[in-house]
Amino acid sequence: MTRRFRLLAPAALLFLCAVPACGQSARQVTAAARRAADGITEADIRARIGVIADDSMRGRATPSPQLDQTAAWIASEFARFGLRPGGDSGTFLQRYPIRRVRLDSASYVMMMGRGVVGRWAVGREAAAATALPPTDSAVTGPAVLMIGMPADTARPFGDVDVRGAVVVQAVPLSALRRGGDVPALINRGAAAGARAWVLLLRVPPQFVASQGRRQLGAQVVVGAPTVRIPALVVRDSSAVDVLHAAGEDLAALRDTTAHAVRAMNGFTVTVDVRQRAVEETTAPNVIGVLEGSDPRLKDEYVFFTGHMDHIGVAGGDEGCRAAGADSICNGADDDASGTIGVVELAEAFSRLEPRPRRSLVFMTVSGEERGLWGSNWYVEHPELPLARTVADLNIDMIGRYNHDQPGWRDTIAVIGKEQSSLGATADRIARAHPELHMTLIGDIWPLENFYRRSDHFNFARKGVPILFFFNGTHSDYHRAGDEVAKIDAEKESRIVKMLFYLGLDVANADEPPSWDPASRRQVVEGGGQ
Repeated sequence: MTRRFRLLAPAALLFLCAVPACGQSARQVTAAARRAADGITEADIRARIGVIADDSMRGRATPSPQLDQTAAWIASEFARFGLRPGGDSGTFLQRYPIRRVRLDSASYVMMMGRGVVGRWAVGREAAAATALPPTDSAVTGPAVLMIGMPADTARPFGDVDVRGAVVVQAVPLSALRRGGDVPALINRGAAAGARAWVLLLRVPPQFVASQGRRQLGAQVVVGAPTVRIPALVVRDSSAVDVLHAAGEDLAALRDTTAHAVRAMNGFTVTVDVRQRAVEETTAPNVIGVLEGSDPRLKDEYVFFTGHMDHIGVAGGDEGCRAAGADSICNGADDDASGTIGVVELAEAFSRLEPRPRRSLVFMTVSGEERGLWGSNWYVEHPELPLARTVADLNIDMIGRYNHDQPGWRDTIAVIGKEQSSLGATADRIARAHPELHMTLIGDIWPLENFYRRSDHFNFARKGVPILFFFNGTHSDYHRAGDEVAKIDAEKESRIVKMLFYLGLDVANADEPPSWDPASRRQVVEGGGQ
């Protein structure tokens, strides 16, 4: 877990016509499913968690040799189960690039005209807005002022020619929090010929300064930059003098209802932000596919996901703290428990005959603890079409109890239940399997924002219905005490069996899961929960 994430059908009919060969009786199909599910055992779960949460794995930091070792072990299990490789070049691994880069300490932004100069240094009044494209020289161009977000998205720059210009956009911080709106606008500007972009934000001094100082040190960049031209942030109050010289009033620029684009005649902007790579490496996701049995539905996919990384050892840069002589954050619950849940599901479904109608995808990602890196990379570079991905069932921290409360032994939180028909399906499956003694509840921690803090979120924002199975945090969260001995593998086995029955139901349904329209507008079109 990353830091800031109708009538009930009789049980005998749950798996009726689970495949096109409906000549089999409901009892036979149900018996086959139960046999497969019964292979998910407490002993297997504990043993497998013990493999990847062993001290020898050194906390599975992203990137690290131990994370690669974990990925290789999971891939070998998927191969043993007979899954089809779903990664790069016919392998089980999808690797994504990680670079450590550092901005030049002399980086700055300067705007000048009518005898007034504003010069803002990165690390004091300025910072990079996003990961930057490679540059080896300063960029200078005439200034074009944009106020707010464009009202006409078809013609965001109106009649103003931005070729060769640097766009200076006064925008509220809330616009940046809506996800891809601003980067998409910057790339529209790049396509129209703009050379650079400066965002004027109403923020406290320390907001920009601390960001800039971090960028002057080594910072991690995953994948390609999201924008194609240099984009910088400057505190709007730092620019008050030069704006005044241009006849612009800062209070008017802060009006979030205003929208305008105009040339700042007589003013130019220089952006000089050069960066150099300090180190380049990669990290893995592991993807295995079990092809569906229905000729039509096998090209639709149900995903099971969990993150296999954790935060390494004390003294690293991921926040692990030693507990006495113990310096390894094993992450047995976070998220070896979810990772092994995915592995157990892959093995159980590989035993099931006949196979589910839709294809099943088992994916363990990395970089979750660093900011959902691996799942973000996957949804931006999908190995299977996202438009045909009908659900993601994400599993994170299912081996312990919320705040160590024993009353959680038969409870699991399922975040996102209200957002799609998956929630009602999960409730129905729980009722149909009383032998699992599992109560499903919703998100009882809305202020913690767990919805955005695990890998399902990247699927949801791309329009894939999700459910997030999560036990909550506990006293060993992100500490060295998150060890195998504290896992309740018996409880986890019941949760994973329930996920098996849920996944089977989704994979065999005639229709895919559907979004609640209001939730879709909020999550998919609005950029978050």
